[in-house]
Amino acid sequence: MKATQALALLLAALSVNVWIKPASSSTQTPKAVAKRVRHYVFFNRDRGRIADPAFLTTKAFEGAQIKYTWPELEPEQDAYDFSAIRKDLTSLTANGKRLFIQLQDVSFHDSVVNVPRYLQRDSRYNGGVARQYSNEEAGKRAVPAGWVARRWDPAVQERWHKLLLALGKEFDGKLEGINLPETSLVFGGNEEPLPKGFTHAGYRDAVITNMRTLKRAFPKSVAMQYANFMPGEWLPGEDKSYLRGVYQQARELKIAVGGPDLLPYRRNQMNHAYALIKESDGLVPTGIAVQEGNYEVVNPKTGKRVTIAELLEFATEYLKVDYIFWCTQEPFYSEQLMPALKR
Repeated sequence: MKATQALALLLAALSVNVWIKPASSSTQTPKAVAKRVRHYVFFNRDRGRIADPAFLTTKAFEGAQIKYTWPELEPEQDAYDFSAIRKDLTSLTANGKRLFIQLQDVSFHDSVVNVPRYLQRDSRYNGGVARQYSNEEAGKRAVPAGWVARRWDPAVQERWHKLLLALGKEFDGKLEGINLPETSLVFGGNEEPLPKGFTHAGYRDAVITNMRTLKRAFPKSVAMQYANFMPGEWLPGEDKSYLRGVYQQARELKIAVGGPDLLPYRRNQMNHAYALIKESDGLVPTGIAVQEGNYEVVNPKTGKRVTIAELLEFATEYLKVDYIFWCTQEPFYSEQLMPALKR
């Protein structure tokens, strides 16, 4: 792609025209207005990087998305420690940037458990977590691949909701937004039993209940649910309305929706979250997260590694998202993304 073509795509992606019909008259000609896409850098847990001059001087970056874990924020039952959030919020605000929180109750490494110890030790919470497994390959046993809070367990949910409400009491309106992690879960297939008390429909209902509490806690800031896949179905052939049900309820509750990953025209994502994010445009805020590895994928449309301009075009022209959360994978972040956005 020629440099001039890439730049044209980039500029178009940064300001997407949408048609809004004036409310004052049904006969007036609709006018094109610019939909501002908000760019955030996902620093994960590397909080120190919010002081990076390159980040702070890139005007296209409106702020930082930072991950905070449940045990970090509630080290002991009902003893909350929000000092890290306060420090990051103060630092970003002083530099004209906004903070978007990702609240983490799941891990993708078997050595990491993002649930407080008191939940794991108290029998009332049935261990507090359930082990996830990697997708099974033909003829191979599922491999442990992290832990997820028992989101469907009423006792665990009660503790989670108390955390959400405590966070909202202090930070609602001060944060740009807060998102809950992706809905996708992978248990042991035929090799391992489902966790105690887990059902696919029950999990869908639990996700919706958690969204409802999140919105109650954060009526002013953007309250977002990452919803990419749901256990127990596979679209489009096996559609049990688990994922669609989450998106439908999000629209009714005015909950923002989004998720990982940004993989242009990837079939599985197109059949699941992408179609539903696209349908949500104009109804609720939407977002997409550029995750580790997304800068390296092959674009099915070109047969070549995807470019920053193509990622932007897909996110803004096809998905029509309001937020893009860019990861800091190198050398793509420093050598390609930042120069592109600075232009």
